[in-house]
Amino acid sequence: MIKPRLGGSTRSIYLGLACLSLALHLLLAFFCLSVLQTACVLPTSSVASTPTRTDSQHSQPISSSSSSSSSASSRKLPRIPQSEERHSLSANTSTDASERQAKLMAAGKGPRVKSLSKVEELFKHPLYNLPRPPLQDDDWLLRVKTNEHAGDGGSEEEEKEDAVLNESQWHSTSVEGGYDKASWTSEAETHPPWLRFHLGISRWELYDRKDPILAQLTHYLATQRVLGAVQKTGGTQLKLVMSFPNHGQALLKPMKQSRDAETDVNLFYFSDFERHNAEIAAFHLDRLLGFNRIPPVVGRLLNVTSEVREITSDKKLSRTFFTSPAGNVCFYGQCEYYCSPEHPVCGRPHELEVSLAAMLPDLTLAPRRSWRSPWRRSYSRHKLAEWQKDPAYCDKVKQKPPYNQGTRLVDLIDMAVLDFLMSNMDRHHYETFEKFGNETFLLHLDNGRAFGRHSQDEPSILVPLQQCCRIRRTTLLRLRLLSLPGFRLSDVMRESLLRDPLAAVAPVLSEPHLSALDRRLAAVLQVVEACEQHHDDVIYDDWEG
Repeated sequence: MIKPRLGGSTRSIYLGLACLSLALHLLLAFFCLSVLQTACVLPTSSVASTPTRTDSQHSQPISSSSSSSSSASSRKLPRIPQSEERHSLSANTSTDASERQAKLMAAGKGPRVKSLSKVEELFKHPLYNLPRPPLQDDDWLLRVKTNEHAGDGGSEEEEKEDAVLNESQWHSTSVEGGYDKASWTSEAETHPPWLRFHLGISRWELYDRKDPILAQLTHYLATQRVLGAVQKTGGTQLKLVMSFPNHGQALLKPMKQSRDAETDVNLFYFSDFERHNAEIAAFHLDRLLGFNRIPPVVGRLLNVTSEVREITSDKKLSRTFFTSPAGNVCFYGQCEYYCSPEHPVCGRPHELEVSLAAMLPDLTLAPRRSWRSPWRRSYSRHKLAEWQKDPAYCDKVKQKPPYNQGTRLVDLIDMAVLDFLMSNMDRHHYETFEKFGNETFLLHLDNGRAFGRHSQDEPSILVPLQQCCRIRRTTLLRLRLLSLPGFRLSDVMRESLLRDPLAAVAPVLSEPHLSALDRRLAAVLQVVEACEQHHDDVIYDDWEG
């Protein structure tokens, strides 16, 4: 009788201890949960400043993730102490301007959000989101004529006729030559990418970096089937005009030499090859500098047999095709330089790397004026140009229109900075759209001879900056920003080029070319610093705010 009583008391003690242990564990769990919840609550400012990112941002050759950067310009980024800045701002400017510059440069040194790439961070920087005056009707290169503007002041019958014409001009039922039936209206949503690009050209830039059409256009050129290929007339080297569905066109430059090949030091600049990867890299560099003056360019692997030889209507071009001893399909076309059986363009055996540049509007719709560059080279093996012999040459240029007023001179120096960074010595002319007169940007066209040498620089390309000692404030600030470790030019350039389809084959630019960008950027800043030591009006203040 005694044993059962002892067993019952033991079980009661064990049960009580188990309940006590369970209660202690629950209490400990509630305590830990409250601590973790407190640690995971972020400050309101941090939550508000953390951008979201989707996986679709890298689905196209040129990411459109920067389209959300309009809100970033109004966001205040943390500043660091003045003593930590690498670059002091110009002492010649006003106090207000210096304070604005200090804030912008400090914004680039604040803590970065890890979810953003360097290119995305760069395009969210205030220097790439400066306020601009609203565009007026005459600031657009092309406009779609709507029914509201058609037939003003005419009879009701004329208005109806104009309305029909305005709609029918966008329709095509031609299916000849493999072309699909094309149909779009005055509504922007129905326009093909190339047309939307044309309609987005303004007085101040070729495209808006935040416009998603940029990604759509490069994707269109990189993926749409080729409907036609003919040789472009004029020019010194082989170029083709490629046709795509919905009447799109692009200028093709083929691969002529390997990525690692350097231009022979004994070869004159006007005898150099044009490189397809130089056109691609020039577009990306121009965009990273904030210029937006080069038409969108994208790389593509093309089948020279099915996408050129079998569909071309150019008999002169088709007669130059042949099969090499290695079994590769080759052609050479007709041009001044390097269009011969000794300098063919060859596939491997059919695949060929090319660059495709979006075509500008037809000259009948948007005439362009060609300007001879004041710092044009002599294109002679024996003679020097006047600017190479006269150190005060810029004083003469400043006295002549259109360089004696407006922004034309600093526009030209922007172009010289771009050319020096990519070592392009072949800038003999530049173009502008006639509609805008002298108050507009310069088109940075034809960059195929850039990125020829990485082992040496060409100081003569910077002569316009050295002789004139004049540069835009916004250009200088962006150059300084791109010299900082967080936004190093070679790093953002490497990342930007990864978005091109040809990067899956090989890097668009080799590492030595990327390193050369940083070296040349430092040289540009040294020239500006030297100018500021001897002149008081180096900075052209193109920024108010």
